[in-house]
Amino acid sequence: MRIHALPTQLVNQIAAGEVVERPASVVKELVENCFDAGATQILIEIEQGGTQLIKIRDNGCGIEKDDLPLSLSRHATSKIATLKDLEQVLSMGFRGEALPSISSVARLTLISRVADADCAWCVTADGREQDFNPQPDPHPLGTTVDVRDLFYNTPARRKFLKAEKTEFGHIETLIKRMALSRFDIGFTLLHNQREVLNLRPANSVLEQEQRVVSICGAAFIDNAITIDFAASGLSLTGWVGLPTFSRSQQDMQFFYVNGRLIKDRLVAHALKQAYQDVLYHGRHPVFVLYLTLDPALVDVNAHPAKLEVRFREGRLVHDFLFTALHRSLANIRPADQVHSAAQVVDYVDTPLNTSTMTGAVASSSAKNPAYAYQSRPQQSALPQGVEEHIQGYAALYQVATANMPPPAPDVPPLGYAVAHIHNIYILSETPDGIILVDAHAAHERVTYERLKLLYQQGAIASQPLLLPIKIIVSAAEADLAEQEQAFFLNLGFELTRTGPETVVLRAVPALLGQGDMEGLIRDVLADIMAQGMSLRIQEKSNAILASVACHGSVRAQRRLTVPEMNALLRDMEKTERSGQCNHGRPTWVALSRQELDKFFLRGQ
Repeated sequence: MRIHALPTQLVNQIAAGEVVERPASVVKELVENCFDAGATQILIEIEQGGTQLIKIRDNGCGIEKDDLPLSLSRHATSKIATLKDLEQVLSMGFRGEALPSISSVARLTLISRVADADCAWCVTADGREQDFNPQPDPHPLGTTVDVRDLFYNTPARRKFLKAEKTEFGHIETLIKRMALSRFDIGFTLLHNQREVLNLRPANSVLEQEQRVVSICGAAFIDNAITIDFAASGLSLTGWVGLPTFSRSQQDMQFFYVNGRLIKDRLVAHALKQAYQDVLYHGRHPVFVLYLTLDPALVDVNAHPAKLEVRFREGRLVHDFLFTALHRSLANIRPADQVHSAAQVVDYVDTPLNTSTMTGAVASSSAKNPAYAYQSRPQQSALPQGVEEHIQGYAALYQVATANMPPPAPDVPPLGYAVAHIHNIYILSETPDGIILVDAHAAHERVTYERLKLLYQQGAIASQPLLLPIKIIVSAAEADLAEQEQAFFLNLGFELTRTGPETVVLRAVPALLGQGDMEGLIRDVLADIMAQGMSLRIQEKSNAILASVACHGSVRAQRRLTVPEMNALLRDMEKTERSGQCNHGRPTWVALSRQELDKFFLRGQ
């Protein structure tokens, strides 16, 4: 065949193959146009999952009558004019492909009115970009795009669509995600003439948190910390869930770049690294985060559907995100989780249920340590229906609230130890309830953080053993000890190979004190053999330090004295990430007096 130009409608249908995957794709493109039009209210009407009708109406600036035919033409846009504009895009839509692509695979009607016009004007399109004949219409200020019979002329594409419920589920999820990107806009979503969402504009911080609650659930806000971090021309704001409030799926992760919802591997890696040693294995963090940067530093033209971006300085962005989240998570202390409120609230069907503690303990003499309690109302939650759980562990955290009297400065947030239950759990009494602490998990985190700090400072002190310990290991483990001798020395271990299957331990980190050092070395070598040594230096050192901390911490069944338990509680209160062990499991849980009363039906 000779080379020939393709028909306009076919060209648009080819473009639609990249832009219009399913009904949700149409909704995304049209709602983004509403954003760019300056709308403050958007109405989305859907019928039969979007295959029969997608109707989107806004109160934005509208389109001039003479521009209506152009808006339905390929590569026509009001959002860029030069290459320089393209290199620093701030608008949501800019390619000028959406409307002609959609009209080529559906029956499209466009009605729009500008502020100073006597009436609105209406045009219909079929992707051929011709025979436009605008007709007057009584439509108010703004624009309505009516899309019917999606893929009516491309039946092969229609066959790939899923059930009505599934397709609408994609649309509902999309609108929720987009609603989190623009708090200043109200959203109404209807399906088969039934209202599914009705979100008012949210301008205050409280209103914005209420919108987050309406989309992510109340438990998310109650188990999240606020992020507000800026450096090197980058800004990160939003909310991230506590490590103990995690999901089995990545279904509650919302990340926006300059207001644009995106998915990016660089971003995903930075977030994963920030949660690396505080998240339980197999779990995923939850977050609603907004990254703001110079639009010239991010290419939003990297994907036809604008779902991906390309950062011009990827390493800078990665390190910024990691640092912001890593520091924010590290700064959480038990004292920050003291929370008081006027009533008890129960969360139903949440992934992890929360509970809080608060109180003040009077100072006491060394001879007569008496507790004088100062009661205040507190918020708590007892499990009613649990959607997800992690081996019976409950996340019992709250972010500190304002407008409540702070506890006395000499009051320990985790209270005072009362007993060592089953030689595993520390029972601590607080002014308003009790705390249960997993002694091993807590000591593991405290030891790990101390080892990391000393390692970073190059100051892990070694303590020579009075008698070297000869350890029989496998040949592979002996090879590993020999190959990584210098590395182990930096960690405080003097470990040398003396035979094909023999190593000798001559010194250990002074921080570990006395213990089963032979068992520790066996465990650490076994862990490294299982995980490999191919990680980066920092990751490798952290992994080994975590293993050392785990195997060198107080073990279950070892009876702790009251001074030892209280010392551990005080260490937890000043240690970074002390709410989780190195494996991401919670280190402590709390029950308020109100919850204890509820167990025994007191006051009912």
